[in-house]
Amino acid sequence: MKFLFTTLSLVLITLIGYTQTKFVRLETNKGNITLMLYDQTPKHRDAFLKSIKQGLYDQAAFNRVIKAFVSQGGELDETILDREKLSPEKPLARIPAEIVPALFHKKGALGAGRNDNPEHSSYLTQIYLVAGKPQTDEQLDAMEKKKGHQYTPAQRAAYKTIGGIPRLDLDYTVFGEIVEGMEVADAINASPTDKNDLPLSPVTFTPKVLSKKEAAKQLEKLH
Repeated sequence: MKFLFTTLSLVLITLIGYTQTKFVRLETNKGNITLMLYDQTPKHRDAFLKSIKQGLYDQAAFNRVIKAFVSQGGELDETILDREKLSPEKPLARIPAEIVPALFHKKGALGAGRNDNPEHSSYLTQIYLVAGKPQTDEQLDAMEKKKGHQYTPAQRAAYKTIGGIPRLDLDYTVFGEIVEGMEVADAINASPTDKNDLPLSPVTFTPKVLSKKEAAKQLEKLH
């Protein structure tokens, strides 16, 4: 499965393009995960990098882990919304949606959380890693019909093999993907949780932006 995940990831990254310039390492208490941020979603890329620089994600927690769905980290919806209620006169701080059909919710995708707003704008300090599960052609056909969107052959291959969550496509912004450390992401998603999906043993992470030299090495690995 690891070989299959790597092979499909390389095919899909080739389709997206090797122009990606920013990489982030999540240093978790279960191991490291390397993320490639998409240049096709610059607002989300830059907002994430800014939040990292400001230390907003230092020792953040994966606080909502749903097996075979997602591992969500950063601030919870309730915390964000309760804080905003304290200052109703202020405009909501959100990242405008950057929904690109080519960037989809395959396993390993990095997405931005949001509340149920019609603009599909994202929270500043909530991310999720897609776990998901393999899909059938029938499931993908039904999703295409529901969303009025057609998947490419490569996207179908990814959903049918490594899996993902197609029902989130076109509703949430995907702005990156895991390029190393998928086994760590799997371990996080397998964490025992309570009734609120909170891991029984804290799973924390601190993101570090890779240097240009480190990013260049990552790109070399992907070629």
